[in-house]
Amino acid sequence: MDIVTTRLALDSAVAGGVVPFLVGLIVVGGLIWAVVRGRRIRAREPAPPRPEDQPRLPDSGPVHEVRERREPAEVPRGRDRTTPHRLRGHGTRRAADQEPPKWDENSSGGFGSGGPGRT
Repeated sequence: MDIVTTRLALDSAVAGGVVPFLVGLIVVGGLIWAVVRGRRIRAREPAPPRPEDQPRLPDSGPVHEVRERREPAEVPRGRDRTTPHRLRGHGTRRAADQEPPKWDENSSGGFGSGGPGRT
Protein backbone atom coordinates (compact mmCIF):
# COMPACT_ATOMS: atom_id res chain seq x y z
CA MET A 1 0.00 0.00 0.00
CA ASP A 2 1.26 3.43 -0.89
CA ILE A 3 1.49 5.92 1.98
CA VAL A 4 0.52 8.94 -0.21
CA THR A 5 -2.76 7.31 -1.23
CA THR A 6 -3.62 6.59 2.40
CA ARG A 7 -3.06 10.22 3.42
CA LEU A 8 -5.28 11.51 0.58
CA ALA A 9 -8.08 9.15 1.55
CA LEU A 10 -7.82 10.28 5.16
CA ASP A 11 -7.83 13.96 4.20
CA SER A 12 -10.93 13.60 2.04
CA ALA A 13 -12.74 11.71 4.80
CA VAL A 14 -11.89 14.39 7.32
CA ALA A 15 -12.84 17.17 4.90
CA GLY A 16 -16.10 15.35 4.12
CA GLY A 17 -17.13 15.37 7.77
CA VAL A 18 -15.42 18.42 9.27
CA VAL A 19 -16.29 21.02 6.61
CA PRO A 20 -20.07 20.44 6.74
CA PHE A 21 -19.89 20.43 10.54
CA LEU A 22 -18.11 23.80 10.57
CA VAL A 23 -20.57 25.26 8.06
CA GLY A 24 -23.42 24.02 10.27
CA LEU A 25 -21.84 25.69 13.31
CA ILE A 26 -21.58 28.98 11.41
CA VAL A 27 -25.25 28.77 10.34
CA VAL A 28 -26.42 27.94 13.89
CA GLY A 29 -24.28 30.78 15.29
CA GLY A 30 -25.84 33.19 12.77
CA LEU A 31 -29.35 32.10 13.72
CA ILE A 32 -28.63 32.52 17.44
CA TRP A 33 -27.19 36.00 16.77
CA ALA A 34 -30.30 36.96 14.76
CA VAL A 35 -32.65 35.85 17.57
CA VAL A 36 -30.66 37.73 20.23
CA ARG A 37 -30.57 40.89 18.08
CA GLY A 38 -34.32 40.64 17.39
CA ARG A 39 -35.10 40.33 21.10
CA ARG A 40 -32.98 43.42 21.86
CA ILE A 41 -34.74 45.45 19.16
CA ARG A 42 -38.15 44.25 20.37
CA ALA A 43 -37.28 45.26 23.95
CA ARG A 44 -36.66 48.87 22.79
CA GLU A 45 -40.09 49.18 21.15
CA PRO A 46 -42.91 50.87 23.10
CA ALA A 47 -45.28 48.62 25.03
CA PRO A 48 -48.76 47.93 23.63
CA PRO A 49 -51.47 50.36 24.78
CA ARG A 50 -53.20 49.69 28.07
CA PRO A 51 -56.98 49.09 28.16
CA GLU A 52 -57.62 52.59 29.53
CA ASP A 53 -55.75 54.06 26.52
CA GLN A 54 -58.11 52.37 24.05
CA PRO A 55 -60.84 54.38 22.30
CA ARG A 56 -64.27 54.32 23.96
CA LEU A 57 -67.84 54.91 22.79
CA PRO A 58 -69.15 58.43 23.35
CA ASP A 59 -71.62 58.95 26.20
CA SER A 60 -74.39 59.50 23.64
CA GLY A 61 -73.90 55.98 22.26
CA PRO A 62 -72.65 54.70 18.92
CA VAL A 63 -72.54 57.06 15.94
CA HIS A 64 -74.82 55.99 13.11
CA GLU A 65 -74.27 56.26 9.39
CA VAL A 66 -75.64 59.32 7.61
CA ARG A 67 -76.72 58.82 4.02
CA GLU A 68 -77.14 61.80 1.76
CA ARG A 69 -76.93 62.55 -1.92
CA ARG A 70 -74.00 64.70 -3.02
CA GLU A 71 -73.52 66.83 -6.13
CA PRO A 72 -70.25 66.49 -7.97
CA ALA A 73 -67.82 69.40 -7.94
CA GLU A 74 -66.84 70.84 -11.27
CA VAL A 75 -63.27 70.23 -12.38
CA PRO A 76 -61.70 73.32 -13.96
CA ARG A 77 -61.10 72.92 -17.68
CA GLY A 78 -58.09 74.37 -19.43
CA ARG A 79 -55.03 73.63 -21.46
CA ASP A 80 -52.76 73.18 -18.46
CA ARG A 81 -52.64 70.10 -16.33
CA THR A 82 -54.91 70.29 -13.27
CA THR A 83 -52.97 70.02 -10.03
CA PRO A 84 -54.52 69.40 -6.59
CA HIS A 85 -53.93 72.94 -5.33
CA ARG A 86 -55.99 74.34 -8.22
CA LEU A 87 -59.12 72.37 -7.24
CA ARG A 88 -61.70 74.36 -5.30
CA GLY A 89 -63.24 73.22 -2.05
CA HIS A 90 -63.03 69.78 -0.56
CA GLY A 91 -64.92 67.75 -3.10
CA THR A 92 -68.70 67.77 -3.31
CA ARG A 93 -71.62 69.60 -1.74
CA ARG A 94 -74.95 68.40 -0.42
CA ALA A 95 -77.61 68.06 -3.12
CA ALA A 96 -80.84 70.04 -2.82
CA ASP A 97 -82.94 66.98 -3.74
CA GLN A 98 -82.37 64.22 -1.18
CA GLU A 99 -84.85 61.75 -2.71
CA PRO A 100 -83.16 58.50 -3.78
CA PRO A 101 -83.35 57.71 -7.50
CA LYS A 102 -86.24 55.51 -8.60
CA TRP A 103 -85.13 52.44 -10.47
CA ASP A 104 -87.20 50.74 -13.12
CA GLU A 105 -88.62 47.55 -11.62
CA ASN A 106 -88.07 45.64 -14.89
CA SER A 107 -84.42 46.58 -15.18
CA SER A 108 -81.65 44.24 -14.12
CA GLY A 109 -79.31 47.15 -13.49
CA GLY A 110 -76.71 46.11 -16.07
CA PHE A 111 -75.59 48.97 -18.27
CA GLY A 112 -75.46 48.06 -21.94
CA SER A 113 -75.76 44.35 -21.30
CA GLY A 114 -78.54 43.97 -23.84
CA GLY A 115 -80.18 41.32 -21.72
CA PRO A 116 -83.93 41.03 -21.17
CA GLY A 117 -83.70 41.98 -17.50
CA ARG A 118 -85.29 39.78 -14.89
CA THR A 119 -86.78 36.66 -16.37
